[in-house]
Amino acid sequence: MRAFRVAYDGTPYHGFQRQPDVPTIEGTLFRALRALDAFEGEKPEGYAAAGRTDAGVSALAQTVAFEPPGWLTPAAFNGELPGGVRAWASTAVPEGFHATYDARSREYAYQLHAPDADDERMREALSRLSGTHDLHNLTPDSNDTTRTIHGTDLERDGPYAVVTVRADGFLKRLVRRLVSLVSAVGRGDRDLPFVDRVLSSERLAGPEGIAPAPPEPLVLTDVAYDLDFEIDERAAESARGVFKSKRIERETGARVAGRIERGI
Repeated sequence: MRAFRVAYDGTPYHGFQRQPDVPTIEGTLFRALRALDAFEGEKPEGYAAAGRTDAGVSALAQTVAFEPPGWLTPAAFNGELPGGVRAWASTAVPEGFHATYDARSREYAYQLHAPDADDERMREALSRLSGTHDLHNLTPDSNDTTRTIHGTDLERDGPYAVVTVRADGFLKRLVRRLVSLVSAVGRGDRDLPFVDRVLSSERLAGPEGIAPAPPEPLVLTDVAYDLDFEIDERAAESARGVFKSKRIERETGARVAGRIERGI
């Protein structure tokens, strides 16, 4: 068994989990492995993934584990993957390892455009959200909605507030709704006691419900295991080149849009 770290641009995909008739990250991984004759059947032997990112969400350190042929390195894996999906590190894992259940924690970072928000109010909101809570008001999930948020951080980067959340596990749309809540507090649209209401047993509905923030600024940045991953330098260099090109392409697009904005 081996575990592979996979980075991807999630914006063209309908999430991680395989779905019929739409492009997904997991479906892309399986097609690449089939093209490499790396497994037979519905899925690779022992396969599991660290988690399921939503449509439009990207990743730095998604982790998949399965029984691969001995020659399958991250660089070999990339030989059949599209440019926006890159394996870049791997490690041997013990028998019985499960990429979902053996993760100690997961971390997401959200690039929140918030030029006028109050950072200290947002940090206080994040502080109140840390710890073990029933997060039923921050997810559409209905079963077992208690999670432990191990840590949060907010760093100012010009007009952006980079919100980082680390937890033992994440419910559906949890980070995106959490970011919406924190952003509303930072803008003054919600007060800090509202955060306590969100964490209470009271079910918020209607106009008090919290809609998820857009998915594209969200990145799965880490999944922690008791493992030491070995970086495949050839694969990592390929990944850095791919994402550098994507960064330049989007920065150029932003400049074009800005020129039009200023000219109107």
